[in-house]
Amino acid sequence: MSIAERLVAAIGADQVVTDPEIMEGYAHDEAEWAPHGRPEAVVRPRDTADVAAVVSLCAEHGVPLVGRGAGTGLSGAANAVDGWVVVSFERMDRVLRVDPVQQSAVVQPGVVNEDLRRRVAEDGLWYPPDPASASWSTIGGNVATNAGGLCCVKYGVTRDYVLGMEAVVGRGRVVRLGRSTAKGVTGYDLAGLMVGSEGTLGLITEVTLRMRPLRSGVEHTVIGYFDSLTDAGRAVAAVAASGVIPSALELIDRFCLQAVDEWKNMGLSAEGEVLLLARSDQPGAVGEQEADAILACFEAEGAGYAVRSTDAEEAEALFAARRLAYPALERLGPLLTEDVCVPKALVPRMLERIEETGRRLRVHIANIAHAGDGNLHPLFVVPAGDEGAKKRAKEAFEVIVDEALALGGTVTGEHGVGLLKRGGAARELGPDVLDMHRAVKNALDPAGVFNPGKVFG
Repeated sequence: MSIAERLVAAIGADQVVTDPEIMEGYAHDEAEWAPHGRPEAVVRPRDTADVAAVVSLCAEHGVPLVGRGAGTGLSGAANAVDGWVVVSFERMDRVLRVDPVQQSAVVQPGVVNEDLRRRVAEDGLWYPPDPASASWSTIGGNVATNAGGLCCVKYGVTRDYVLGMEAVVGRGRVVRLGRSTAKGVTGYDLAGLMVGSEGTLGLITEVTLRMRPLRSGVEHTVIGYFDSLTDAGRAVAAVAASGVIPSALELIDRFCLQAVDEWKNMGLSAEGEVLLLARSDQPGAVGEQEADAILACFEAEGAGYAVRSTDAEEAEALFAARRLAYPALERLGPLLTEDVCVPKALVPRMLERIEETGRRLRVHIANIAHAGDGNLHPLFVVPAGDEGAKKRAKEAFEVIVDEALALGGTVTGEHGVGLLKRGGAARELGPDVLDMHRAVKNALDPAGVFNPGKVFG
């Protein structure tokens, strides 16, 4: 009996997909350059019991499995290999509880980030992590990659909001990790260990998340155009040195802005080569003072045009363009995306090295960034069918990883390691720490079926 037949017997035919054409849509995430194969089956569980049954069967028969949210990942972490089982959480999409007093929410992994935000706002709460894919990425995927977003410069990343979880680990055991209380230090932080593990330690079936009080909604936006990436990078470092912590500080270059405009016809204009978008969400005079301080930093570092925006519609359009930059560039051809993060003071130097790498290897590199926390996303734009350009882009990708490490940075700030960053992760962690990772993996996944080969091989 095949694993697909065993799955049908265990959880029902309506939960198991074996049609090759349908399965192709589940076989990979958005990392176009990461390899993938054809799964043996796609499972769409209804509840934790279904997930436990799937894991138990896969462990018993030595069949690897990979969890999948909305498939918006950019590192290949959700990619299947021939013969694997894909566990899609699309049907486990409910917000189970919202507690306004405890300021928390309990959700299933298939809940879309933006849907959660809308739901908790009804109770006067706010969930800060906001990846650019928030309108379609899921909480389970956000937790698996420790996703960040535009607000993380001030409010932190997904890890900072995960209190606890239910997960299926080992050979199908259901465990509860972490807590639901505001404080708790009993035992090791196993819930924290699962955050960012990219499905290599188990499958998360429920998450308890910390919320914050809903913000006032009043934000002061500062727009600055610069003639070079280096100038914009110096402005980012100046903002950090000023002591102001903006609620967002984003970078988008002219190429990305034009790609969005050509796609969506938003009437955007570019006054320079690089745009910085900053916001303060402090109320009243404090917010105005922060915005003025950011504006002063932009002007001092050579902005050709800088202004505190008084046009809310214009400001929203520019932030929308920042979120749309990746899909806009995807339309131009195969896209390879970087995700390095460096200390904020070294953002100018890292941007210089990105530019130099592009020139030296003759690769067009577009740039977007969560610049305020040093998380840079160089985008390698390659003409379809140009194998020479693709080879040079792959080389530039690794060069930029090494440049980030040389500056004391990391190979991934929020997209995860997946398949694309395994070499860089090995160089960053070193052999002794890699051995520690493998020891943890072996302890929690004795059958070796949870997303093997990802993250550290």
